[in-house]
Amino acid sequence: MLSRMLAALRPCVASARWVHTKEKGKPLMLNPRTNKGMAFNLRERQILGLQGLLPPKIETQNIQALRFKRNLDKMTDPLEKYIYLMGIQERNERLFYRVLMEDIERLMPIVYTPTVGLACSQYGHIFRRPKGLFISILDRGHIRSILDNWPETNVNAVVVTDGERILGLGDLGVYGMGIPVGKLCLYTACAGIRPEWCLPVCIDVGTNNQTLLKDPFYMGLYQKRDRSQLYDDLIDEFMEAVVDKYGQDTLIQFEDFGNHNAFRFLRKYREKYCTFNDDIQGTASVALAGLLAAQRTIGKPITEHRVLFLGAGEAALGIANLIVMAMMEAGVSQADARKKIWMFDKYGLLVQGREDIDSNQEGFVHPSPGNVQSFLDAVNLLKPTAIIGVAGAGPLFTKEVLAAMGNLNDRPIIFALSNPTNKAECTAEDAYTITQGRCLFASGSPFGPVTLSDGRVFTPGQGNNAYIFPGVALAVILSGVRHISDTIFLQAAKTLAEQLTDKDMEQGRLYPPLSNIREVSLRMAVKIVEYVYAKGMAFRYPEPMDKNSFVRASVWNTQYDSFLPDIYDWPGSAQEPPKIE
Repeated sequence: MLSRMLAALRPCVASARWVHTKEKGKPLMLNPRTNKGMAFNLRERQILGLQGLLPPKIETQNIQALRFKRNLDKMTDPLEKYIYLMGIQERNERLFYRVLMEDIERLMPIVYTPTVGLACSQYGHIFRRPKGLFISILDRGHIRSILDNWPETNVNAVVVTDGERILGLGDLGVYGMGIPVGKLCLYTACAGIRPEWCLPVCIDVGTNNQTLLKDPFYMGLYQKRDRSQLYDDLIDEFMEAVVDKYGQDTLIQFEDFGNHNAFRFLRKYREKYCTFNDDIQGTASVALAGLLAAQRTIGKPITEHRVLFLGAGEAALGIANLIVMAMMEAGVSQADARKKIWMFDKYGLLVQGREDIDSNQEGFVHPSPGNVQSFLDAVNLLKPTAIIGVAGAGPLFTKEVLAAMGNLNDRPIIFALSNPTNKAECTAEDAYTITQGRCLFASGSPFGPVTLSDGRVFTPGQGNNAYIFPGVALAVILSGVRHISDTIFLQAAKTLAEQLTDKDMEQGRLYPPLSNIREVSLRMAVKIVEYVYAKGMAFRYPEPMDKNSFVRASVWNTQYDSFLPDIYDWPGSAQEPPKIE
């Protein structure tokens, strides 16, 4: 696998790359990886059996992209745009990624959160063509042979879900396939990871969603979720089959598993495989980056903050643990760092004496501070400098909560990170308006600029995991990391915060503009490659001396390949043969 991968790490050049293909005619056009539409030139059409199968005009990719964008502009419904975008991906991969990359700020909310959540909920009703690999619990014992059915042999990154906790929408079963597909789109669009290196997987063990079990268009197993040992055996077999097929350093990203499985799988597999959980570690990294950016804005070190979470699940615990790591790096003990972090869930504060505390939460369980009946009570009693919402329960940062944060702090930090948009804890407009523009705000899903009555305009930051996981994945793939430490996500957070400019901060941003996400991801990948080699965590040798050039040379581009055959003359082929005596 290494030799094949290194062969692909060539610099992006202005001229088209020559690629050999055995396909001809209609199959060449039906393969999204080789299809160029009307951009096939005359010689390609004649030699590859395409002449007459296309209109006579030969188009440039520029014209194709313009048509693509104009058609999108005519659409107003986000789901309609999603269907159209994914249709283009199914037909012409390079054109899809070109348009996505050129307008990433506008189109990311379509291919990713929040629209991808709507698309998942409607997956069986908008289905056109299968994407990714579906593995059911009925396939136990045969997963390796199922992987052999996947057409690409050089897979370096797998994103897998079992569909139990899709965004804030809950159990969607196999409809959750839209999440790995969307994540891997961003691997390519944001970090230039080659699409053929990426494999989306959905594990189907049933669903507890009664609506889906009664839906004739549902596409998965009509059974309740299997929570027996067979489920664990299936995941074990899947992990073993992936590394057996693609290699020990294959990156496996877990996505949208239920809380009860997310943490235990992370603990179980992180020292054996090259794996991470984006809901725990990616969310933690982007949230910490926002706090580090706020630290730059208000001049208060992270060690002096008191953080109150709304939610105590995998996202909250992931963020909390990474904050503790950052505080410890600044010289605070683990015990003292944990004392600065509180959590409030649907049953109230995590305090001593509660019977429903699980082992993952124990580090953040404190003596009761007094009578706390609501989140507002917790804010008034604990006086946090930052509130972070990751409960997925809707607008629970009420006007009273926001006003209390404004009264307690000159510059309150308010992170409403739940997805999709209708699950956000508050809107950007409420946060800025109620705090008179003094808050430092970030959200999980996008909100537009907010103009206050005095004319000030604030551009809310989007604490989007896409700032983290593509750059981390690129660095891990290129350097051959076999086990992904939390320190890598700490480095990612610091690198992201460092890329925030003074101009960004003046606009109220806590993250760089999404339009710059490709450069943000590449710089992050360079920093992480430098870090893992310095720490002895990389296993791809020889170590590249110029790591910036090494990373940038790997980046896939959207320019069409040339499929003309490699025609050449033999030396002396025109000479006369010797005469027969």
